[in-house]
Amino acid sequence: MTNPLSDLSAAGVAVWLDDISRDRLRSGNLADLTRTHSVVGVTTNPSIFQKAITSSEAYAEQLRDLAVRGVDVGEAIRLITTADVRTACDVLRPAYDASDGVDGRVSIEVDPRLAHETERTVAEARSLWWMVDRPNLFIKIPASMEGLPAITATLAAGISVNVTLIFGLDRYDAVMEAFMTGLEQAIENGVDVSRLQSVASFFVSRVDSEVDKRLEKIGTPEAKALRAKAAIANARLAYERYEKAFGTERWAALAAAGASPQRPLWASTSTKDPALPDTLYVRELIAPGTVNTMPEATLLAFGDHGDVPGETIRPFYADAHATMAALAAAGVDVDGVVEVLEREGVSKFEDSWNQLLDAVRGQLEAH
Repeated sequence: MTNPLSDLSAAGVAVWLDDISRDRLRSGNLADLTRTHSVVGVTTNPSIFQKAITSSEAYAEQLRDLAVRGVDVGEAIRLITTADVRTACDVLRPAYDASDGVDGRVSIEVDPRLAHETERTVAEARSLWWMVDRPNLFIKIPASMEGLPAITATLAAGISVNVTLIFGLDRYDAVMEAFMTGLEQAIENGVDVSRLQSVASFFVSRVDSEVDKRLEKIGTPEAKALRAKAAIANARLAYERYEKAFGTERWAALAAAGASPQRPLWASTSTKDPALPDTLYVRELIAPGTVNTMPEATLLAFGDHGDVPGETIRPFYADAHATMAALAAAGVDVDGVVEVLEREGVSKFEDSWNQLLDAVRGQLEAH
Protein backbone atom coordinates (compact mmCIF):
# COMPACT_ATOMS: atom_id res chain seq x y z
CA MET A 1 0.00 0.00 0.00
CA THR A 2 1.38 3.37 -0.99
CA ASN A 3 1.35 6.54 1.11
CA PRO A 4 2.81 10.02 0.56
CA LEU A 5 6.23 9.03 1.93
CA SER A 6 6.50 5.89 -0.17
CA ASP A 7 5.38 7.98 -3.15
CA LEU A 8 8.16 10.44 -2.33
CA SER A 9 10.68 7.59 -2.24
CA ALA A 10 9.38 6.30 -5.58
CA ALA A 11 9.96 9.78 -7.04
CA GLY A 12 13.66 9.45 -6.18
CA VAL A 13 13.76 11.34 -2.88
CA ALA A 14 15.39 9.45 -0.01
CA VAL A 15 13.48 10.05 3.23
CA TRP A 16 15.76 10.66 6.22
CA LEU A 17 14.95 11.56 9.82
CA ASP A 18 16.65 14.60 11.32
CA ASP A 19 16.76 13.39 14.91
CA ILE A 20 18.26 10.81 17.25
CA SER A 21 17.98 9.92 20.92
CA ARG A 22 18.71 6.88 23.05
CA ASP A 23 15.02 6.69 23.94
CA ARG A 24 14.12 6.54 20.24
CA LEU A 25 16.66 3.77 19.70
CA ARG A 26 15.77 1.70 22.78
CA SER A 27 12.01 1.91 22.20
CA GLY A 28 12.34 0.61 18.66
CA ASN A 29 10.84 3.83 17.29
CA LEU A 30 13.59 4.34 14.71
CA ALA A 31 13.21 0.77 13.48
CA ASP A 32 9.43 1.33 13.29
CA LEU A 33 9.91 4.48 11.18
CA THR A 34 12.01 2.52 8.69
CA ARG A 35 9.08 0.13 8.24
CA THR A 36 6.14 2.53 8.37
CA HIS A 37 7.49 5.89 7.14
CA SER A 38 10.07 4.95 4.48
CA VAL A 39 12.99 6.27 6.59
CA VAL A 40 16.34 5.19 5.10
CA GLY A 41 18.73 7.57 6.85
CA VAL A 42 19.34 9.66 9.96
CA THR A 43 21.02 13.03 10.45
CA THR A 44 22.16 14.50 13.74
CA ASN A 45 23.68 17.77 14.88
CA PRO A 46 24.86 19.31 18.16
CA SER A 47 21.41 20.78 18.87
CA ILE A 48 19.78 17.36 18.53
CA PHE A 49 22.28 15.72 20.89
CA GLN A 50 22.02 18.58 23.38
CA LYS A 51 18.25 18.10 23.55
CA ALA A 52 18.49 14.29 23.72
CA ILE A 53 21.08 14.08 26.47
CA THR A 54 19.63 16.81 28.68
CA SER A 55 16.01 15.62 28.50
CA SER A 56 16.32 11.89 29.17
CA GLU A 57 17.34 9.51 31.93
CA ALA A 58 18.54 7.02 29.29
CA TYR A 59 22.09 8.37 29.58
CA ALA A 60 22.32 8.28 33.39
CA GLU A 61 24.12 4.94 33.72
CA GLN A 62 26.74 5.79 31.10
CA LEU A 63 27.25 9.21 32.66
CA ARG A 64 27.80 7.62 36.09
CA ASP A 65 30.39 5.24 34.64
CA LEU A 66 32.17 8.06 32.84
CA ALA A 67 32.22 10.11 36.06
CA VAL A 68 33.69 7.21 38.03
CA ARG A 69 36.39 6.83 35.39
CA GLY A 70 37.16 10.56 35.54
CA VAL A 71 36.66 11.01 31.81
CA ASP A 72 37.09 14.52 30.38
CA VAL A 73 33.80 16.16 29.37
CA GLY A 74 34.73 16.44 25.69
CA GLU A 75 35.65 12.78 25.54
CA ALA A 76 32.48 11.90 27.44
CA ILE A 77 30.37 13.58 24.78
CA ARG A 78 32.22 11.70 22.03
CA LEU A 79 31.64 8.38 23.80
CA ILE A 80 27.94 9.12 24.39
CA THR A 81 27.17 10.41 20.89
CA THR A 82 29.18 7.78 19.02
CA ALA A 83 27.38 5.05 20.99
CA ASP A 84 24.00 6.36 19.79
CA VAL A 85 25.20 6.77 16.23
CA ARG A 86 26.71 3.26 16.15
CA THR A 87 23.39 1.79 17.32
CA ALA A 88 21.51 3.82 14.70
CA CYS A 89 23.92 2.59 12.02
CA ASP A 90 23.05 -0.98 13.00
CA VAL A 91 19.30 -0.22 12.83
CA LEU A 92 19.77 1.29 9.35
CA ARG A 93 22.09 -1.45 8.10
CA PRO A 94 19.30 -3.26 6.15
CA ALA A 95 18.64 -0.05 4.17
CA TYR A 96 22.38 0.27 3.54
CA ASP A 97 22.60 -3.28 2.23
CA ALA A 98 19.40 -3.00 0.16
CA SER A 99 20.63 0.21 -1.54
CA ASP A 100 24.17 -1.09 -2.11
CA GLY A 101 25.54 1.45 0.32
CA VAL A 102 23.78 4.54 -0.97
CA ASP A 103 21.26 4.92 1.86
CA GLY A 104 21.07 3.52 5.37
CA ARG A 105 23.43 6.29 6.45
CA VAL A 106 23.72 7.99 9.84
CA SER A 107 25.55 11.31 10.22
CA ILE A 108 27.64 12.59 13.10
CA GLU A 109 29.15 16.07 13.12
CA VAL A 110 32.67 17.14 13.95
CA ASP A 111 32.98 19.52 16.89
CA PRO A 112 31.47 22.75 15.43
CA ARG A 113 34.12 24.82 17.20
CA LEU A 114 36.55 23.44 14.61
CA ALA A 115 34.61 24.91 11.65
CA HIS A 116 37.49 27.25 10.79
CA GLU A 117 40.36 24.83 11.52
CA THR A 118 41.10 22.51 8.60
CA GLU A 119 43.64 20.12 10.08
CA ARG A 120 41.79 19.64 13.36
CA THR A 121 38.57 18.99 11.45
CA VAL A 122 40.26 16.21 9.45
CA ALA A 123 41.73 14.71 12.62
CA GLU A 124 38.33 14.79 14.32
CA ALA A 125 36.72 13.17 11.26
CA ARG A 126 39.23 10.34 11.36
CA SER A 127 38.68 9.86 15.09
CA LEU A 128 34.88 9.73 14.80
CA TRP A 129 35.11 7.33 11.83
CA TRP A 130 37.31 5.03 13.91
CA MET A 131 35.15 5.28 17.04
CA VAL A 132 31.83 4.50 15.37
CA ASP A 133 33.41 1.85 13.14
CA ARG A 134 30.48 1.31 10.79
CA PRO A 135 30.58 1.50 6.98
CA ASN A 136 27.24 3.34 6.82
CA LEU A 137 28.48 6.37 8.76
CA PHE A 138 28.66 9.92 7.41
CA ILE A 139 30.98 12.48 9.00
CA LYS A 140 29.40 15.93 8.86
CA ILE A 141 31.78 18.76 7.98
CA PRO A 142 30.57 22.36 7.55
CA ALA A 143 30.99 24.05 4.18
CA SER A 144 33.05 26.89 5.61
CA MET A 145 36.05 28.08 3.58
CA GLU A 146 38.31 26.14 5.95
CA GLY A 147 35.96 23.17 5.77
CA LEU A 148 36.36 22.75 2.00
CA PRO A 149 39.94 21.36 2.07
CA ALA A 150 38.94 19.23 5.08
CA ILE A 151 36.14 17.71 2.98
CA THR A 152 38.62 16.85 0.23
CA ALA A 153 41.15 15.35 2.65
CA THR A 154 38.53 13.31 4.50
CA LEU A 155 37.14 11.82 1.29
CA ALA A 156 40.67 11.15 0.06
CA ALA A 157 41.17 9.03 3.19
CA GLY A 158 38.18 6.87 2.24
CA ILE A 159 35.72 8.43 4.73
CA SER A 160 32.18 9.23 3.59
CA VAL A 161 31.14 12.86 4.17
CA ASN A 162 27.94 14.80 4.72
CA VAL A 163 28.77 18.43 3.89
CA THR A 164 26.58 20.64 6.05
CA LEU A 165 25.56 24.31 6.37
CA ILE A 166 25.39 25.14 2.65
CA PHE A 167 23.29 28.21 1.93
CA GLY A 168 24.63 29.81 -1.26
CA LEU A 169 25.03 28.66 -4.85
CA ASP A 170 28.66 29.71 -5.27
CA ARG A 171 29.64 27.87 -2.09
CA TYR A 172 27.75 24.84 -3.37
CA ASP A 173 29.88 24.91 -6.53
CA ALA A 174 32.96 24.92 -4.29
CA VAL A 175 31.57 21.95 -2.32
CA MET A 176 31.10 19.89 -5.48
CA GLU A 177 34.64 20.82 -6.55
CA ALA A 178 35.98 19.71 -3.14
CA PHE A 179 34.05 16.44 -3.49
CA MET A 180 35.39 15.59 -6.93
CA THR A 181 38.94 16.51 -5.94
CA GLY A 182 38.57 14.28 -2.89
CA LEU A 183 37.45 11.37 -5.06
CA GLU A 184 40.35 11.87 -7.45
CA GLN A 185 42.78 11.85 -4.54
CA ALA A 186 41.05 8.78 -3.06
CA ILE A 187 41.59 6.90 -6.32
CA GLU A 188 45.26 7.89 -6.25
CA ASN A 189 45.39 6.57 -2.68
CA GLY A 190 43.98 3.21 -3.74
CA VAL A 191 40.57 3.72 -2.11
CA ASP A 192 37.61 1.76 -3.51
CA VAL A 193 35.44 4.77 -4.37
CA SER A 194 32.43 2.57 -5.08
CA ARG A 195 31.97 2.37 -1.27
CA LEU A 196 32.49 6.11 -0.77
CA GLN A 197 29.36 8.25 -0.50
CA SER A 198 28.64 11.92 0.10
CA VAL A 199 25.68 14.28 0.38
CA ALA A 200 25.65 18.07 0.24
CA SER A 201 23.24 19.49 2.81
CA PHE A 202 21.61 22.60 1.40
CA PHE A 203 19.66 24.47 4.08
CA VAL A 204 16.22 25.63 3.03
CA SER A 205 13.82 27.24 5.50
CA ARG A 206 16.44 29.46 7.14
CA VAL A 207 16.84 31.22 3.78
CA ASP A 208 13.19 32.26 3.83
CA SER A 209 13.43 33.33 7.47
CA GLU A 210 16.26 35.77 6.72
CA VAL A 211 15.01 36.94 3.31
CA ASP A 212 11.42 37.45 4.46
CA LYS A 213 12.64 39.58 7.37
CA ARG A 214 14.38 41.82 4.84
CA LEU A 215 11.35 41.90 2.53
CA GLU A 216 9.15 43.04 5.42
CA LYS A 217 11.62 45.83 6.15
CA ILE A 218 11.61 46.94 2.50
CA GLY A 219 7.82 46.93 2.73
CA THR A 220 6.84 47.53 -0.90
CA PRO A 221 4.01 45.48 -2.45
CA GLU A 222 6.57 43.93 -4.82
CA ALA A 223 8.76 42.92 -1.89
CA LYS A 224 5.89 41.46 0.14
CA ALA A 225 4.77 39.40 -2.87
CA LEU A 226 8.13 37.58 -2.76
CA ARG A 227 7.74 36.23 0.78
CA ALA A 228 8.28 32.46 1.18
CA LYS A 229 9.70 32.15 -2.34
CA ALA A 230 13.45 32.60 -1.93
CA ALA A 231 14.32 29.30 -0.24
CA ILE A 232 12.63 27.08 -2.80
CA ALA A 233 14.05 29.08 -5.71
CA ASN A 234 17.53 28.92 -4.20
CA ALA A 235 17.32 25.14 -3.70
CA ARG A 236 15.98 24.59 -7.21
CA LEU A 237 18.91 26.52 -8.67
CA ALA A 238 21.24 24.39 -6.55
CA TYR A 239 19.82 21.30 -8.25
CA GLU A 240 20.36 22.96 -11.63
CA ARG A 241 24.03 23.40 -10.71
CA TYR A 242 24.17 19.80 -9.49
CA GLU A 243 22.95 18.59 -12.89
CA LYS A 244 25.56 20.71 -14.64
CA ALA A 245 28.46 19.58 -12.41
CA PHE A 246 27.56 15.92 -12.69
CA GLY A 247 27.11 16.10 -16.43
CA THR A 248 30.77 16.89 -17.15
CA GLU A 249 33.53 14.73 -18.62
CA ARG A 250 35.37 15.04 -15.32
CA TRP A 251 32.46 13.41 -13.52
CA ALA A 252 32.06 10.78 -16.25
CA ALA A 253 35.65 9.67 -15.59
CA LEU A 254 34.99 9.37 -11.86
CA ALA A 255 31.74 7.49 -12.46
CA ALA A 256 33.63 5.08 -14.73
CA ALA A 257 35.91 4.39 -11.74
CA GLY A 258 32.84 3.40 -9.71
CA ALA A 259 32.03 6.67 -7.96
CA SER A 260 28.50 7.73 -7.01
CA PRO A 261 27.41 11.36 -7.30
CA GLN A 262 27.23 13.58 -4.26
CA ARG A 263 23.47 13.85 -3.73
CA PRO A 264 21.85 17.17 -2.83
CA LEU A 265 20.23 16.90 0.60
CA TRP A 266 17.49 19.32 1.60
CA ALA A 267 17.99 20.23 5.27
CA SER A 268 16.10 22.62 7.53
CA THR A 269 12.84 21.54 5.88
CA SER A 270 10.42 22.35 8.69
CA THR A 271 8.48 25.55 8.04
CA LYS A 272 9.34 28.30 10.51
CA ASP A 273 6.36 30.48 9.49
CA PRO A 274 3.11 28.95 10.84
CA ALA A 275 1.21 30.59 7.98
CA LEU A 276 2.94 28.27 5.51
CA PRO A 277 1.92 24.65 4.78
CA ASP A 278 3.88 22.32 7.07
CA THR A 279 4.90 20.16 4.10
CA LEU A 280 5.99 23.04 1.83
CA TYR A 281 9.74 22.32 1.72
CA VAL A 282 9.15 18.66 0.97
CA ARG A 283 6.47 18.98 -1.71
CA GLU A 284 8.25 21.73 -3.64
CA LEU A 285 11.67 20.03 -3.76
CA ILE A 286 11.03 16.70 -5.47
CA ALA A 287 13.63 15.46 -7.93
CA PRO A 288 15.45 12.18 -8.51
CA GLY A 289 18.69 11.52 -6.69
CA THR A 290 17.96 13.82 -3.73
CA VAL A 291 17.56 13.41 0.02
CA ASN A 292 15.11 15.22 2.29
CA THR A 293 15.96 15.02 5.99
CA MET A 294 12.99 15.96 8.14
CA PRO A 295 12.35 16.57 11.81
CA GLU A 296 9.84 14.06 13.13
CA ALA A 297 6.94 16.54 13.04
CA THR A 298 7.53 17.26 9.34
CA LEU A 299 7.97 13.56 8.55
CA LEU A 300 4.68 12.67 10.25
CA ALA A 301 2.89 15.62 8.64
CA PHE A 302 3.97 14.59 5.14
CA GLY A 303 3.03 10.97 5.86
CA ASP A 304 -0.40 12.16 6.98
CA HIS A 305 -1.36 14.77 4.38
CA GLY A 306 1.53 15.31 1.98
CA ASP A 307 1.23 14.78 -1.75
CA VAL A 308 3.65 14.07 -4.57
CA PRO A 309 2.47 15.88 -7.72
CA GLY A 310 5.52 14.74 -9.71
CA GLU A 311 8.85 16.52 -10.13
CA THR A 312 8.79 19.97 -8.62
CA ILE A 313 12.33 21.20 -9.30
CA ARG A 314 13.43 20.79 -12.91
CA PRO A 315 10.21 22.11 -14.51
CA PHE A 316 10.65 25.36 -12.55
CA TYR A 317 14.21 26.47 -13.27
CA ALA A 318 13.02 29.55 -15.20
CA ASP A 319 10.68 30.51 -12.36
CA ALA A 320 13.52 30.15 -9.87
CA HIS A 321 15.82 32.42 -11.88
CA ALA A 322 12.99 34.96 -12.17
CA THR A 323 12.40 34.87 -8.40
CA MET A 324 16.07 35.52 -7.63
CA ALA A 325 16.15 38.38 -10.13
CA ALA A 326 13.02 39.87 -8.55
CA LEU A 327 14.58 39.63 -5.08
CA ALA A 328 17.65 41.52 -6.29
CA ALA A 329 15.43 44.13 -7.96
CA ALA A 330 13.47 44.54 -4.71
CA GLY A 331 16.70 45.32 -2.88
CA VAL A 332 17.55 41.99 -1.23
CA ASP A 333 21.30 41.32 -1.13
CA VAL A 334 21.28 37.53 -1.52
CA ASP A 335 25.06 37.26 -1.03
CA GLY A 336 24.67 39.18 2.23
CA VAL A 337 21.90 36.80 3.29
CA VAL A 338 24.17 33.81 2.65
CA GLU A 339 27.01 35.34 4.71
CA VAL A 340 24.70 35.99 7.65
CA LEU A 341 23.21 32.49 7.51
CA GLU A 342 26.58 30.75 7.37
CA ARG A 343 27.92 32.78 10.27
CA GLU A 344 24.74 32.19 12.31
CA GLY A 345 24.65 28.50 11.39
CA VAL A 346 28.13 27.84 12.76
CA SER A 347 27.44 30.02 15.79
CA LYS A 348 24.17 28.23 16.64
CA PHE A 349 25.85 24.83 16.52
CA GLU A 350 28.74 26.15 18.63
CA ASP A 351 26.23 27.47 21.17
CA SER A 352 24.45 24.10 21.29
CA TRP A 353 27.77 22.32 21.70
CA ASN A 354 28.75 24.62 24.56
CA GLN A 355 25.37 24.06 26.22
CA LEU A 356 25.92 20.33 25.81
CA LEU A 357 29.39 20.62 27.35
CA ASP A 358 27.96 22.54 30.31
CA ALA A 359 25.12 20.07 30.81
CA VAL A 360 27.31 16.96 30.63
CA ARG A 361 29.97 18.60 32.83
CA GLY A 362 27.29 19.29 35.42
CA GLN A 363 26.02 15.70 35.32
CA LEU A 364 29.55 14.29 35.57
CA GLU A 365 30.28 16.49 38.58
CA ALA A 366 27.00 15.45 40.20
CA HIS A 367 28.31 11.88 40.31
